[in-house]
Amino acid sequence: MRHILAAVFLFVTALAAQAQTYPDYTELYVNDFAYLLSVEDEEVIREKLIELKTETGIEFTVVIIDRMSDYGHDGPIEPFATGLFNYWGVGDASRNDGVMLLVSRLDRVLRIEVGSGYGDTKNDAMAAIIDEKIVPLFRDDEYEKGINRGVDAVIRDVGGSWPGEFNASIFEKLKNRFSFGLDVIGDWIAVFYAFVAGLAFRLYRRWRRNKPRICPIDGAKMRKLEEHLDDEYLDDGQKLEEHLKSVDYDVWFCDECGHRTIESYKSWFSKYGACRSCEYRTLEGEETIVEHATTSSTGLKRIDYHCKHCNDRYHTHVTIPKKSKSSSSSSSGGFGGGSSSGGGASGSW
Repeated sequence: MRHILAAVFLFVTALAAQAQTYPDYTELYVNDFAYLLSVEDEEVIREKLIELKTETGIEFTVVIIDRMSDYGHDGPIEPFATGLFNYWGVGDASRNDGVMLLVSRLDRVLRIEVGSGYGDTKNDAMAAIIDEKIVPLFRDDEYEKGINRGVDAVIRDVGGSWPGEFNASIFEKLKNRFSFGLDVIGDWIAVFYAFVAGLAFRLYRRWRRNKPRICPIDGAKMRKLEEHLDDEYLDDGQKLEEHLKSVDYDVWFCDECGHRTIESYKSWFSKYGACRSCEYRTLEGEETIVEHATTSSTGLKRIDYHCKHCNDRYHTHVTIPKKSKSSSSSSSGGFGGGSSSGGGASGSW
C-alpha cells in the first residue's frame, strides 16, 4: 500500500512540475510581458541596467508579468521568483551576484530576488526599497515611476553608485543629487496640489449632490432618500451597479405630488464598463496574451467580456505593437549562468 501511495505522490508531483512553466527572456534587461511600461520608460530603465553591468559586471533584470497563474503557478511569489531566476541563470556563475525585480501586476505582488552570492545580507535593504520606494507609488498606480525609483535604489545598493554617477566627477555627482532633490521636492509639491484639488472637487461634488432639488411638476422642495431606502425605486440593473460600485444613484422624492428623480454618478476607478446589450455598467473584461510581441512582429491580446447583469459573453482581439529595439547592442546575448538560493524580499500593494 505504501508503494502505491508513494507512486501516486511521485506522479502528482511530476504533473505539478510539468504544469509549472517559465517565460523565456527576450533580452537581458527589461522583459515587460504585461506591456506595463511605455517605450520611453523601458529604454530609460534599460540604459541604467546596461550601465550597471558595464561598470560592475552585475546583471540586473526587470521582469513584469500579468499573473503567475499564466505559467501554472498558484501560490506565493517567492518560489516562482527563485525558479525564474535560476531558469534564466541571472548573474555571473562564479560570483552569483545577479538581481531580478519581478512584478506580477494582476496578483499585485512583487519581489527583488538576489543571487546566492549575497546570502541574506541584502534582504533588509531590498525590503526597505520595496516598502519605501516602490509600493507607495504602485498604490497610486504610478508603476513606471515606482519601477524607476526601485531600480535606482537597487543599483545604488549593489553597485555603490547611483545611475549615471559611476564615472562622474564630484561636481557632476553634486549636480545630480541637487537635481534629484528638486525632483523629489517637485513630487511633494505635485502631491500637495493634487490633494488640495481633489479635496476641493470632492467638497464641490458633495455640495452639488446634496443641493436641494425643486420638483418640476409643482415647484415643491424635494428630499433625497437615504441610501437604504432608494433601492425601492431602482431596477435590478441599477441595484447591481451600486453593489459593484460602478455607479452610485441618488433618488430625489417630492412629498407633495410623488414625483421622483433618479440621478446617477459613475465611479472613476471602477473596472466595470457599459454592456453592449443591457447598457448597464456591469461588464467585466479579462485580458489574455495570445501571442507576445517581439521586436520583429506584433503580438495579439484577447479580451473576454462577461456582463454580470444580462450574462452576455463575447470577446475581442487587440493587436499588440512591436517591442522597441534597444539603442544599445549590449542587450543582446544571454545571462551568465548565476543562481539564487531564495534571498531578497517581497511586497504587495
